[in-house]
Amino acid sequence: MPKERPAQLDSPIVRTVVKLASRINTRVYRLTGGRLGNRWRVGSALRRPAAVCLLTTTGRRSGQARTVPLLYLRDGEQFVFVASQGGMAKNPAWYLNLSADPHVVAEVGRERFDLVARTASDQERARLWPRLVEMYADFDTYASWTDRTIPVVICEPT
Repeated sequence: MPKERPAQLDSPIVRTVVKLASRINTRVYRLTGGRLGNRWRVGSALRRPAAVCLLTTTGRRSGQARTVPLLYLRDGEQFVFVASQGGMAKNPAWYLNLSADPHVVAEVGRERFDLVARTASDQERARLWPRLVEMYADFDTYASWTDRTIPVVICEPT
């Protein structure tokens, strides 16, 4: 495991490919009702795929709906997300959108869940982080690549 985030991950080409792949995954997920695009099979999830859902937030500047495919963990009725952005120095846009409007929609297959998001407390994060890393070990790698504390987001039914 590299101690620093590989510089090539920050290239404009990689960012463009990731955005395009995210848009394609969202469209395919919706078109197939989640039959396709519902599993992440990259990195530590190659042999044990991680569950993917679609999370829709409201853009903090645009006011437009913004949907991203994200790995998630169910904790009872709650959905748990990690704002890792691959260990980048800044939090992802979807996480920043939550500060302006915490009301979100999660889609799992054809089911939609109206939720309210909040950042996990330190105690909640300490409890959930081992489960998240068990689900997708690369979260620990991403945490080692950045100085920020990667937020864990808990979304609860409204």
